[in-house]
Amino acid sequence: MTKGTSSFGKRHSKTHTTCRRCGKVSYHLQKKVCSSCGYPAAKMKRFNWSEKSKRRRTTGTGRMGYMKNVSRRFKNGFRENTAAPAKAKAAAASS
Repeated sequence: MTKGTSSFGKRHSKTHTTCRRCGKVSYHLQKKVCSSCGYPAAKMKRFNWSEKSKRRRTTGTGRMGYMKNVSRRFKNGFRENTAAPAKAKAAAASS
């Protein structure tokens, strides 16, 4: 038996499948862990020696459904369930 071409024909089983969290084909079926994001660990897999990897998946690379509203809410003091204070009339501002 050779260790080259003839052996490669026997490889037809999948070790990795799509990850539920990051969407990459990095979820190891036997280990039950994603090699890319570390799922099912609570925290995302991240290393300081890989600056590019951190840049690809950091805050601001997605939709930011929650974060894009935070600066506006901060400006207003995070008020909730109240009416905004009345603005001065335009006529009063001009005089």
